[in-house]
Amino acid sequence: MPKRQELTDFERGEIIGLLKANKFSHLFKANKFSQRDIAEILDHPKSTVGDVIKKYNEEGLTSTKKRPGRPKKLTNRDERHLAKVIKENRSNTLEEITEKFNTAMEISVSNRTIQRTLHNIGYSGHAAKKKPLVSEKNRKKRFGWCRMRRNWNSEWNKIVWSDESRFELFNNDSQNWVWRKKDEKYRVDCLKPTVKGSIGIMVWGCFCNNRLGPLVLVEGTLNSERYIELLQEYLLPFLNDLGIEDHIFQDDNAPCHASARTKSWKEDNSIEILPWPAQSPDLNPIENLWNILEKSIRKRIKKYDSTLTNKNNFFTALEEEWYKIEEDQLTKLVSSMPNRINAVIKSKGYPTKY
Repeated sequence: MPKRQELTDFERGEIIGLLKANKFSHLFKANKFSQRDIAEILDHPKSTVGDVIKKYNEEGLTSTKKRPGRPKKLTNRDERHLAKVIKENRSNTLEEITEKFNTAMEISVSNRTIQRTLHNIGYSGHAAKKKPLVSEKNRKKRFGWCRMRRNWNSEWNKIVWSDESRFELFNNDSQNWVWRKKDEKYRVDCLKPTVKGSIGIMVWGCFCNNRLGPLVLVEGTLNSERYIELLQEYLLPFLNDLGIEDHIFQDDNAPCHASARTKSWKEDNSIEILPWPAQSPDLNPIENLWNILEKSIRKRIKKYDSTLTNKNNFFTALEEEWYKIEEDQLTKLVSSMPNRINAVIKSKGYPTKY
């Protein structure tokens, strides 16, 4: 229902006039006007009539008090067009937004007015969340993959999650700012797409349900041959320790993971594979372990840990923090899988908050 306009002083006077007429009703043998009668005669809501009468009885006023501040410079129509300008390019600077708005509306308002109006309608500047760029083809695959597994529950407990990650002694956390509302954090046009690839220490790790697997330092380029050696030396013992016969191994679609040679080795060792949709780190809970590990190692760096002088020492520190991760953190991540699945389905395959 559209908001009713505020009554004018004349309309308020009409209400009080009918109210005062009740004092003389006995002279003309007429019925008194109730608040309901006044509301029906003047076509105002009964609650509005009651408010006007209450204000008159308590303060003797029929007009509204003057409000502080200047009236809005931009109309509701202007605000709607400003929101449209924002959605066309979330990364525009305030100056660019102001220029585009003034040109389109053929008016002249300041950057401060635009900024204040944006805040009033719910927009403010935020650092863009970094998420992988999902192509249309992979968006559909992600959506279909999740729909096929939307009813999984205990099945997730048998997945061995794995991945590689890079860690740097000194990283660059530069931020990209976008204009968005609070609930638009994970909209596609509010994200900062990322791709893998940086100089630093590469590690491989895995876990299953509440069991943490090994953390392995990866030296040089990880090709199919070296990846198979890694799985042979570290994954197979971990699988034997789990004692789960029908375990399912997860890795992504990196070339060394998906090569014919690697697939053949997995088949020869009777390792069942979980098909994996590309560009889907939000579906792999081990990504959250990397975040936990990153935060832990950053704390050590901030404390000026004197042992972090070379790559080997840096890996030792990472390994120490890795094995400090508690079981309940692992189980919480695995139990989040149904929510991750539903989030991807809800977003139609686009990146989610996970």
